[in-house]
Amino acid sequence: MPSTKRIKVIVPIPMDEAGVANRAEQLPDDFVREGFSPEFEAVPFGAALGDSYHDTMMMDWTVFQAGVEAERDGYAGVLIDTVSDSGLRPLRSALSIPVVGPGEASFAMAMMLGKKFSVLTMWPEWFPLYEKTLTEYGWSSRCASLRSIDTRPDVTELLAGKEEIIFDKLKAEATKAMEEDGADVIVLGSTTMHQSAAFLDAEMPIPVLNPGQVAYKMLETQIELGLRHSKKAFPAPEVPKHGEIRKGWY
Repeated sequence: MPSTKRIKVIVPIPMDEAGVANRAEQLPDDFVREGFSPEFEAVPFGAALGDSYHDTMMMDWTVFQAGVEAERDGYAGVLIDTVSDSGLRPLRSALSIPVVGPGEASFAMAMMLGKKFSVLTMWPEWFPLYEKTLTEYGWSSRCASLRSIDTRPDVTELLAGKEEIIFDKLKAEATKAMEEDGADVIVLGSTTMHQSAAFLDAEMPIPVLNPGQVAYKMLETQIELGLRHSKKAFPAPEVPKHGEIRKGWY
């Protein structure tokens, strides 16, 4: 009987088990392909909201620390649970197993489904996260706009109990992105927004991408196809130091 392929899903914000469980709901059992097992784990310290360059730095470092031993621990791949793709490239440098981030994955999928996409997010404080990744990936010209509903996010409780208010706001901004900015695909700007994905996809005449799910399926596919990131693109360090990171370094 084939062994289960474990996927380490790294939540970039410290939170309790209930908060992690809320985020894990984006990958329900019937969504996960047979033979795979995603395991969500939050970093034990670090950023609070991802709302500043301070938090961006903390997320890069703590996600890297949380993922650096995944290959040694027997995981088949690493999924980063944030559209900021925090720690993505350093982890690809350190690891040989595939590492996927929702930003890169959903932006790439959006460009396959349309000509221009807009990122729809909770508040403008997250815009620098997308500006950073879009610049790194060279895809700014394909992004029609960054739009927000100017509402402070709850990265632990997510959108539960706020659907009537939040969903209509998101639909209104998505419609503006399509009609005013020229977007033909919408990418949700955070995996914490996954509870709104089905509603928006049903209400909008253009595709709405749930980034955590898109990234997870891309990772499953890479693992099944035996694909790995190029070590020419993401070379291992000549003098590696990440082996010094151990449980308890926090």
